[in-house]
Amino acid sequence: MPHTWDPDRYLTYADERGRPFVELLARVGAERPSTVVDLGCGPGNLTALLRDRWPDADIRGLDSSPEMIAKADAVDGGITFEVADLRTWANAADPVDVLVSNATLQWVPGHLDLLPRLVARVTPGGWLAFQVPGNFEEPSHTIRRELAAAAPYAEHVAGVAVPSSHDPAVYLAALARLGCDVDAWETTYLHVLTGPDPVFTWVSGTGARPTLQALPDDLRPRFEEEFRRRLRAAYPERDRRVVLPFRRIFVVARVSTGSTGSTAEAP
Repeated sequence: MPHTWDPDRYLTYADERGRPFVELLARVGAERPSTVVDLGCGPGNLTALLRDRWPDADIRGLDSSPEMIAKADAVDGGITFEVADLRTWANAADPVDVLVSNATLQWVPGHLDLLPRLVARVTPGGWLAFQVPGNFEEPSHTIRRELAAAAPYAEHVAGVAVPSSHDPAVYLAALARLGCDVDAWETTYLHVLTGPDPVFTWVSGTGARPTLQALPDDLRPRFEEEFRRRLRAAYPERDRRVVLPFRRIFVVARVSTGSTGSTAEAP
């Protein structure tokens, strides 16, 4: 079931959402890559950091959301942005030296099976780096699932997009089988949020968005009210602050030099 993205809503907690990207990028060892692609670039604010890191590279940002790309087009920095499905791109694109994907693959069903195609799109000696959330058993997600499974909501949200991911060891094993040198790890951030119902604001811009959009106008307010109430109970406010634990999974893979193609320089 299709859904749309609201870039401004997504950017409400831009600093918190951006920190994993910075930490992922720090582990990529490419020095002077010719081509860098950001798969699932969103509003482009983080893609701009790729220009800071590799000023001489041809940098492209791809996202399936026209709304996100429209926002990204306003980013100043000589970056090319375009609307594209990463699954189609993985089939047809020329190899690149650095391929980055931040908080995107969790939206691709069966994305573990996509990894061989992504590795094939990276030049020998190049880098594949991605980060996905690993917090889907936290109340921010389980409450939504429980509420959405109940009447009268269930019939309206059947088949909506639901994000999912794997543990670091699963990604490490899959990429090692493809001949990559792999660094995989996880981090749980403790985001300190402020404002009214901040956890609802966070999830309504990402994981809960497809569910909320699928509900008819006469049911959505009731769903949101109960969702907010349960989230407040799960994430109580103290001193006008709410702590949101958020587990993230990181993977950085160096592609084998055993095949033909150009090589991105690295230490």
